[in-house]
Amino acid sequence: MAHLRLGSVAPDFEADTTEGWLKFHEWAGDSWVMLFSHPGDFTPVCTTELADVSQRLPEFVKRGVQIIAISADTLKTHFEWIEDIIEIGTKTAPTCVEYPIIADEDRKVSTLYDMLDKQDATNVDPDGLPYTIRTVFIIDPKKIIRTMIQYPAAVGRDFDEIIRVIDALQAADKYKVNTPVSWKPGEDVIIPSYISDEEAERIFPKFDTVLPYLRMTRDPSRA
Repeated sequence: MAHLRLGSVAPDFEADTTEGWLKFHEWAGDSWVMLFSHPGDFTPVCTTELADVSQRLPEFVKRGVQIIAISADTLKTHFEWIEDIIEIGTKTAPTCVEYPIIADEDRKVSTLYDMLDKQDATNVDPDGLPYTIRTVFIIDPKKIIRTMIQYPAAVGRDFDEIIRVIDALQAADKYKVNTPVSWKPGEDVIIPSYISDEEAERIFPKFDTVLPYLRMTRDPSRA
């Protein structure tokens, strides 16, 4: 198995999901994708995460991002688990799990994406097989892995940060810019060092040279 890195092609696979059998690359089409794993069904942290993503789905749709989850359990238990996810989610906002959850009881997809927990000896099923850690893959329309974030089983994810990263990736691709620390859409961006001052003057209407290697300009989307 090749080790996945930023810039790797996201491996293709076929799997059964709560929305039917799919071929991953075909399903993804020309969209961005967030693939995120969960240690197992009926686990407390995962339940809160899936409910949160369900409520945020319009934010992902607005950015052209398809969502697909994976848990190392059966399709039957996935459907039973969805009832709990909806119950928890609707305590704070309308919740409907309108994205597929991959059934990965045999760990084929989890192994393909190197998601299995090799550290936490308690994060295993009754047969001793390791469950997945909380991994997030952000994959672009060319099927290239652009971001990988890993959390231990005990720690829930920050989806505000994940959406912020998607915004930054899409801005970087569209406008040929970099983004500074904690950047959010509408804030100033950085002109990459490979762009000369002369080229920058053509591309960007105005920029400030803060340091010889740091040039800031308005977010082009708001120009």
